[in-house]
Amino acid sequence: MSPTTLGPSPWSFDASQWPDDDCVAAGADLAPETVLDAYRHGAFPMPHGDVLLWWSPMRRGVLQPDDLHVSRSLRRSLRHLSTTVDEAFDEVVSACADPRRPGAWIDEPVRAAYSRLHELGWAHSVETRDEDGRLVGGLYGLAVGGLFAGESMFHTRTDASKVALVALVDLLEPGALVDVQWRTPHLATLGITEWPRERYLAALPDLVRAPLPTIWR
Repeated sequence: MSPTTLGPSPWSFDASQWPDDDCVAAGADLAPETVLDAYRHGAFPMPHGDVLLWWSPMRRGVLQPDDLHVSRSLRRSLRHLSTTVDEAFDEVVSACADPRRPGAWIDEPVRAAYSRLHELGWAHSVETRDEDGRLVGGLYGLAVGGLFAGESMFHTRTDASKVALVALVDLLEPGALVDVQWRTPHLATLGITEWPRERYLAALPDLVRAPLPTIWR
């Protein structure tokens, strides 16, 4: 499904006004046009309690597709697990939002916002399935031109979230970039590096104007 064209957001995301801190703003809303405009300008929403906060990490975790590291054990998992795309978006988000997960932050307004973006053709999921077709992992995020802004991932079977990431990279066009927000030790093993905020913001204009992956055009 090609993404639906959205109108302008009433809110402004002006990086020149942002502090030297990962959290750059508070307030606004989660309307589709607001969330999309935020990503185009380098910010993303993540609530804290009842406050809607917007973030643009000083050190951004990113994956350039050619840097993806596939370990020997991950290659074995790839032989036993399969993937689908956009077949179980809400189920993936629900699994990522499980309140039992450490650091759970995906609340009902966030779930509703990304479900709406999925309906409009902007948000997507990659699902990992076991030999019986059961959902055992996955990821979701926004595809904006050559940028895939990853929001969250989960697994209930070893390597299942990593398998979803490998499948995502296979979908991308040359020169694309996967934004993972922050690099963690887990993600670093897959080839994720850190870019200073200035480098990430400088790369965004060309990225968001680049062609979408064929599957989402």
